[in-house]
Amino acid sequence: MATSRFDAITLELLWARLISIVDEAAVAMVRTSFSTNVRESNDFACVLTDTRGHSIAQATHSIPSFLNTVPQTIRHFIAEFPETDLSPDDVLITNDIWQGTGHLPDITVAKPIFHLGRIVGWAGSVAHAPDIGGRVRSADARSVFEEGLQIPIMKVLHQGRMDPTFERILRKNVRVPDQVIGDLYAQFTALQRMEAGVLSQLHEYALDSLDGLAREIHVRSEAAMREAIRKVPEGVYRQTAVTDGIGQPIRLEMTMTVKDGSISVDYSGTDPQVAASINVCLAYTKAYTCYGVRTVLLPDVAGNEGVIAPIEVTAPAGSILNALPPAAGGARALVGHMLPMMVVQALAEAMPDRVIAGVGSPLWCANVAGQRDDGSQYASMFFMNGGYGASSRRDGINVLSWPSNISSTPVEMIEQLLPIRVHHRALRTDSGGAGTYRGGTGQSIKFENLAAGPMTVSFMAERTRPEAAAPGLAGGASGAPGQVLIDGKACSNPKQQQVIAPGSIVEMKTPGGGGYGPAAKRAEAHRATDLRDGYVKA
Repeated sequence: MATSRFDAITLELLWARLISIVDEAAVAMVRTSFSTNVRESNDFACVLTDTRGHSIAQATHSIPSFLNTVPQTIRHFIAEFPETDLSPDDVLITNDIWQGTGHLPDITVAKPIFHLGRIVGWAGSVAHAPDIGGRVRSADARSVFEEGLQIPIMKVLHQGRMDPTFERILRKNVRVPDQVIGDLYAQFTALQRMEAGVLSQLHEYALDSLDGLAREIHVRSEAAMREAIRKVPEGVYRQTAVTDGIGQPIRLEMTMTVKDGSISVDYSGTDPQVAASINVCLAYTKAYTCYGVRTVLLPDVAGNEGVIAPIEVTAPAGSILNALPPAAGGARALVGHMLPMMVVQALAEAMPDRVIAGVGSPLWCANVAGQRDDGSQYASMFFMNGGYGASSRRDGINVLSWPSNISSTPVEMIEQLLPIRVHHRALRTDSGGAGTYRGGTGQSIKFENLAAGPMTVSFMAERTRPEAAAPGLAGGASGAPGQVLIDGKACSNPKQQQVIAPGSIVEMKTPGGGGYGPAAKRAEAHRATDLRDGYVKA
């Protein structure tokens, strides 16, 4: 079956099998990982591409931004390493901000898949390492050089063997070397599983490459997206968003142009990059902008390069959405997670029944590091989610992450890995925006430092200013802004790195989602349920 044309049934079978291969690799990665980032919080991705580095199949439960950044990184690998310099068991690696996902903890690896003596595709994976050295990840780093070890594009496995010098350097620079190396080997396992599955499929169906199948997937997916775009009235749609920023708010400006089955999104007018780690590289900006378009217009087609082909994304060089070296980007999600919601809100004018109100994202997390009583180092992070935005048909879901699909870290794992006692984790009353349909509630988590010494903590916290709260839609109210308290006192700058004394107590209250429609039209039965379940006080 060397032809590049496939009938609909064969195409569906082959494509579904590729997705299953990637999903199996993702399960293998979770089961062999060492850190809670992968094992509990799902902060990783697995992707298959064709020989050009264009995505074909992506793990169903991977992080949305990674699904678009990994193929871009593979294309950087291809530019750096011609086929003649690669062998079947080589693996390439980088965590470069501008060639990867936008911040150093995300380590991307990829393996060329050889068949009949030549490369027929690529298997790629990215995972958020539990530590990458430097200062504890925080939003107030001033340059990338403060943020940890930078890994240039290089071979990490030479014909199946780990580069010993690289491993020694990596172990020396991180606080929890066994976890970091363990997760890296879990990524290698995922690559091997994808390679084995692809080779089996090629053999079974007498295919000599993935390129013909990829071409068919891309052409049909692009046509489906263009058809979906044509259902949106042509014109120019504008949207503005305000984030907490560092010290002062950051303003994001978006202009979306819909024309001839294509969408162009430009961020001219957005504030410039800053001397803090909330800067966003262009690859991340493109990834989450495309994801926003896809979720509204074509949510049921599996992600691949064809889906995003009709979408062009631009941002001025040197802006906070196209930051240039040596900008810090460790907390880039605090700005980048705003972009899909800007797309959704821009399209609300044309498609009010297919969108939701603002969500209580960006995703919140706490990065924790210190020294145990026995002198050993600890470093980890745990995630928590805000409330989902309401729609024209239902209330927002409580404590649900979007646009990222990272899971809240279980209390049991937090207490097992860190010298922390969690006093409570609870839904946050009165945090969801009022409306005909109520915004989802955020959560409150209170924890105590049990260590004998101080604990360094940095908070990835956003929407803490009233003007940055998750906006309502169609007359609905905004969700409640988030808050960080230390020993009962509100933290004036929650993005600043904090030193928590032994016995001190931290409470993090995540934002609620926005409401949809006027609150006066909310059904009395729904009001009674809200009161009964503790979502509201009155």
